[in-house]
Amino acid sequence: MNSPLNDNLVKLERLREEAALGGGPERISEQHKKGRLTARERVELLVDEGSFEEFDILKSSCGGTLAGSRRLGDGVVTGHGTIYGREVFLFSQDFTVQGGSLGVAHSQKIIKVMDHAVRVGTPFIGLNDSGGARIQEGVDGLGAYGEIFVRNVMASGVIPQISCIMGPCAGGAVYSPSMTDFTLMVENAYMFVTGPNVVKTVIHQDISFEDLGGARMHGEKSGVAHFVLPNDIECLRKARRLINYLPSNNKQTAPMLDLRDPIDRTDPTLDYLVPPNPNQTYDMNVLIHSIMDGAEFLEVQAQFARNIIVGFGRMGGQTIGLVANQPAVLAGVLDNNASVKAARFVRFCDSFNIPLVCLVDVPGFMPGPEQEHGGIIRHGAKLLYAFVEATVPRITVIVRKAYGGAYLVMNSKHLLCDINYAWPTAEIAVMGPKGASEVIYRREIQAAENPEAFLAAKMDEYRHTFANPFLAAERGYLDDVIFPRDTRHRIIRTLQVLEGKRTGRPERKHGNIPL
Repeated sequence: MNSPLNDNLVKLERLREEAALGGGPERISEQHKKGRLTARERVELLVDEGSFEEFDILKSSCGGTLAGSRRLGDGVVTGHGTIYGREVFLFSQDFTVQGGSLGVAHSQKIIKVMDHAVRVGTPFIGLNDSGGARIQEGVDGLGAYGEIFVRNVMASGVIPQISCIMGPCAGGAVYSPSMTDFTLMVENAYMFVTGPNVVKTVIHQDISFEDLGGARMHGEKSGVAHFVLPNDIECLRKARRLINYLPSNNKQTAPMLDLRDPIDRTDPTLDYLVPPNPNQTYDMNVLIHSIMDGAEFLEVQAQFARNIIVGFGRMGGQTIGLVANQPAVLAGVLDNNASVKAARFVRFCDSFNIPLVCLVDVPGFMPGPEQEHGGIIRHGAKLLYAFVEATVPRITVIVRKAYGGAYLVMNSKHLLCDINYAWPTAEIAVMGPKGASEVIYRREIQAAENPEAFLAAKMDEYRHTFANPFLAAERGYLDDVIFPRDTRHRIIRTLQVLEGKRTGRPERKHGNIPL
């Protein structure tokens, strides 16, 4: 004779099996044919094996008046698990159930895990694969997005938020990932506010999904995507790697990881990294990988605004956020996109207690009407504001050029940077030797018998007299001029000294960054 308990156990097992099927075998097969994993397969790859605990597996919505539209789980898998032993909360949208569309029950499940993540103080990860708001639920579906947006804002700076775009993400749905700290996109996924059909109607221009909102476009042009990956598996691996650099919340520090790389390791080849010719380029990545523990560096937004490099590494086992000019691209000049890219990264690191290391080789801000019209003044001010506002330990090493306003903006001593170093190759001045000499000796150059030779001589004189690190060091704007080979050791020792840094700020609700 069956007892009520046994009956309920059988029913529970049946319901769990039903929920695990999502939209059914045919829809799952279609998902696989697109080169995409299912919602549950993604969760299994993201978290440590056997660590996932699911919430609301039995929650469902009637989905309006459409017959047969009720599905257990309502098109999203939610719960918590661990990544390298550290807890995370997450959701994974199930495209096999009504296209992963978001309705009230669907949003309630996401909201629940977002609230838990903030209360517990753990990172929050969203795996997005959705056709947007569920049309048959009307304005309730739009309101559901609003509830999620509010929580994105409230969680900002409290817990790390990561979005993985693994399928479609369109319309109002794009604003939740855009407010999270990092967005990872799979190459066959896309994001856009207005779809290709709308664009064709409005501007009579034929345009594809890829051109309008593909992963490569967002990785290279819009800057929306911080990482672009070839497939679901690589995307989830990258998310795991990223989490390993971050603290769980703004009250903690990132986990230490000993890579067995000696703190006092030197690299004599760095003494020859900067070419003797000031107009000759080199790759800043050589320096970056040389000083990082195990030569490991996780670059963020690698294909966007490539004239500046931002990302995470470890020095002495401690996570650091790195900002570096890239002289191999546009001579490392600061432009609109580079300024915004670096400013947002600096603000993230400051929010989550990650020390900042700045490697400087910047000839100035990008000149020209296009940059001025695009707001170079406003965008450059964002980076300046971000550095001044940052209270985490801040270290700067001037490698070569540091001219004009760009010298100031790149975490100079005048912006309250804690410790500033320079290599002997550093050139610190109001402007480059050529421009300065042309201004100072304009009349003499015009009157000279050989203007080019006279200018070259004056440039050399200016470089030796003004464009060197020793004048700045005399005035206390540099704490030391260091040998390139010792860069790693000096930075790590400085990080150790600054570990107990405490700063005060005037009481206020918040500042007004020049957005």
